[in-house]
Amino acid sequence: MTALGDHLDEYLRLRRALGFKLGRHGESLPGFVAFLNANGAESITIELAVAWARLPDRIKPITVDFRLSAVRGFARYLHALDPAHEIPPPGLLGVPRRRPTPYIYTPDEIADVLAAARRLRPSMRAATQTALLGLLAATGMRSGEAMALIRADVDLVEGVITVRHAKFDRMRLVPLHPSVTTELRDYATTRDRLCRTPSVDRFFVSVNGRSLHRRETDAVFRDVTASIGLRTDTIHPRVHDLRHTFAVHTLVDAHRNGMDISAVLPVLSTYLGHVEPANTYWYLSAVPELMQLAAARLEREDGQP
Repeated sequence: MTALGDHLDEYLRLRRALGFKLGRHGESLPGFVAFLNANGAESITIELAVAWARLPDRIKPITVDFRLSAVRGFARYLHALDPAHEIPPPGLLGVPRRRPTPYIYTPDEIADVLAAARRLRPSMRAATQTALLGLLAATGMRSGEAMALIRADVDLVEGVITVRHAKFDRMRLVPLHPSVTTELRDYATTRDRLCRTPSVDRFFVSVNGRSLHRRETDAVFRDVTASIGLRTDTIHPRVHDLRHTFAVHTLVDAHRNGMDISAVLPVLSTYLGHVEPANTYWYLSAVPELMQLAAARLEREDGQP
């Protein structure tokens, strides 16, 4: 183990202790340290960081940016120990970060999606996918969070879900509307009847009683949205857009009801499990209807005596 390798182990342990998932840091940084060692480098330089991030040839620019981001965090850590380590500045390669434009479902479209999911076969697949998609639409939870729920995480008496595996392993509570609690209770009854001996303690299970995987739900969602005419050659709605839709509808309703958006946003950010409030503020500029409502409200307020 080299000195850089020892420092990397310490850095990753520190991140984990602070509650962060290792993610791309744990996956890519060992390769970066090996690259530095192969080049005889004892410290991080911007030149070597960029050279490594661009390997191999024709790698996607966004991947290069992600790699440099991981190096940047490690370099900051090392720079505090030894100023000889250089920190790659943000925006070094000018790679733009573009979020895909979310597809915002109407209430009728969500109802059509759930109705189509109920027609799936076998019955266990229909029950699981309908309950899962309904929960995502009603709470804005991430699909990975919902699929990771164990039975003890879903309190069907108090109507509260405990999310233990959110981004960066931050736990949060998600209160449920009574109608959602009722639907989940009905699903649990159906699940236990159709799948008497599941092999995992997950709340949502697949047809064979095993853990539900995102690729299965994504495939089902593609088929369901295509069957109801929602998916076309130019429109590609995603499961994750149910989360966007929840956030947007919440903000639209708040605007229409004259609520203080500056007070609503932090609450919504916490409910959604956003690490940074800026991730929630993004919806204000990402959806034209919200921009129009905000502009109209601003005009009314400016026009008041």
